[in-house]
Amino acid sequence: MTAFAPDSLVLNRKLPLWYQVSQSLRASILGRRPDAPLRLPTEGQLAEHYGVSVLTMRQALKELETEGLISRHRRRGTFIEAAAQRGAPVRLLGSVDAIVAQQSGEAATVLAHGPAPVPAELAEHFPDLEEVVQYRRLRCDGSNGEPTNWAENAVRPELAERIEIEDLTRWPMTKVLRDVVGVRISRITDTVEARLADPETARLLDVPLLSPILHYTGVTYDDTGRVVDVARIHYRGDRFSFTVTLEA
Repeated sequence: MTAFAPDSLVLNRKLPLWYQVSQSLRASILGRRPDAPLRLPTEGQLAEHYGVSVLTMRQALKELETEGLISRHRRRGTFIEAAAQRGAPVRLLGSVDAIVAQQSGEAATVLAHGPAPVPAELAEHFPDLEEVVQYRRLRCDGSNGEPTNWAENAVRPELAERIEIEDLTRWPMTKVLRDVVGVRISRITDTVEARLADPETARLLDVPLLSPILHYTGVTYDDTGRVVDVARIHYRGDRFSFTVTLEA
């Protein structure tokens, strides 16, 4: 039986290894193709794939089992739960894979894309540019088609030239930039605030005008300190939670 092939991962030794592995595997599971195999490789094969010990891999798998994304069966192996939905909020400990995992697992439709003048509110992030390439996407719950959020991304033009629209229907922009385009992401600065739904957001998310939403802004930097993408995501207030864990 063919086993599911998870994405690769570059480990950050400053963060718990089991956490990084669990979030990377979580993103791979939620972002998988519909026809992908449901059986996972063995613990030993996964440990070798990620470059960690079997004990670390076991802890990562336990996290995903607790969330309901996988099930483990003695002598049969470990399997992805085909009908599993996102459960507990992602614990953000500073990993880019946590951002990818938070945004994975929903069907996305690209509403529009193309060059546009740098928006005035983003000018501080792109001081050397007159234009960016903007992408607008609507994400829906894969089980019932209900809209959950819509996103606007402003990306540097030289990077946008290497982005395939099909990839954006499957994966978050962060994953596409890092794993497809090859951007070496150094950090992402997140801001989350409460807002009221404007007419466009109310229409796209199918919520009443001026109802509460959560507005997320993520500024992504490469390893030279340059901003490569600014994401502005409008979440239905009843479909999103944001948890940050600070480790002593």
